[in-house]
Amino acid sequence: MLQRKPRIVVLAGDGIGPEVMNCAMSVLRKLLSRVSDIEIDILQMDAGANSYLQTGTALSEKVIECISNSDGVLLGAMGLPNVRYPDGTEIIPQIELRKIFSLYAGVRPIRLLPGAITPLSDVRVKSLDFTIIRESTEGLFAHMNEGKVENNQVAEDKLEITREASERVFDFAFRLAENRKKLGYPGKVTCIDKANVFKSMAFFRQIFEERAVFFPNIITEVQYVDAAALNLVLRPWDYDVIVTENMFGDILSDLGAGLIGGMGMAPSGDIGDKIAVFQPSHGTAPDIAGMGKANPTAMILSLVLLLEWLSNQGFGEAFNEGAKLVDIAVCKAYQKKTLFPYEVGGNDGTQVILNQILEYL
Repeated sequence: MLQRKPRIVVLAGDGIGPEVMNCAMSVLRKLLSRVSDIEIDILQMDAGANSYLQTGTALSEKVIECISNSDGVLLGAMGLPNVRYPDGTEIIPQIELRKIFSLYAGVRPIRLLPGAITPLSDVRVKSLDFTIIRESTEGLFAHMNEGKVENNQVAEDKLEITREASERVFDFAFRLAENRKKLGYPGKVTCIDKANVFKSMAFFRQIFEERAVFFPNIITEVQYVDAAALNLVLRPWDYDVIVTENMFGDILSDLGAGLIGGMGMAPSGDIGDKIAVFQPSHGTAPDIAGMGKANPTAMILSLVLLLEWLSNQGFGEAFNEGAKLVDIAVCKAYQKKTLFPYEVGGNDGTQVILNQILEYL
């Protein structure tokens, strides 16, 4: 166990980011007041579109330096549609962080909370609990903003798959499946690609099959992305751990979020070997910013992922126990009250959801 307090950087961001971050901080403060063995140094900093408007930079060198010296990052949401760089591209520092710190494993848990709303009617959906691992440093994002349009007739972007990045994300997925198997999950990894069409995807699958040999206790399967999109709706309970390319993971993660009640229910982590960033899967939603409608659940569950990460980094079992306490409080809030967030047609806003979680915590 490390003999110091962990340091985390908090980046609230833009739009509804500060609103949901305030909720996560309320939960964290209550947890810290109740569990004496959990201590954290918190550094709140500015980054994102509003930071760009005020300072001319969306992700300052100071923020990058502080993250380099931290043990984890909690991020709200960043970017605004009407705030762009001079070349017209979006301000998306969260993607820049993935590249700067080589956050190669995009972890997207897809779990239906007890009592939460789902569009699926099959009774098996109650046990829905799988994780999408998205390779977050390359694929179609490897050369973003480098694409070209020739003579207003032909557009071109580059997809890049490397052995190094593929091996490390596959190993991450297999290790996750091993850990989940200890908890009673199937211990299965599904590689999703388009190997029947693209050489890059065939290469991706080849590496997956090579790495699978080193994890003989894990079941493996491969699926084309179009078939997987169908299966995620028809039989999502058949999945345990999914691993896929960056763009495919981006799309399928949103599909998965739709199964569990929307983006406001979907936490995420972008994890590297030493640094990890945790944030809700949703964007800044400027259309509802300041209206008290934002669902803070994904932000609070991202805090759970951060606490688990800190425990795994050697800061003690108390952080893992704290994560469980928050997770149980979130589950009870939905199970006991049957919360109906705005995103699923309900009237339960930010404060109502937060209050219920705090009550059970």
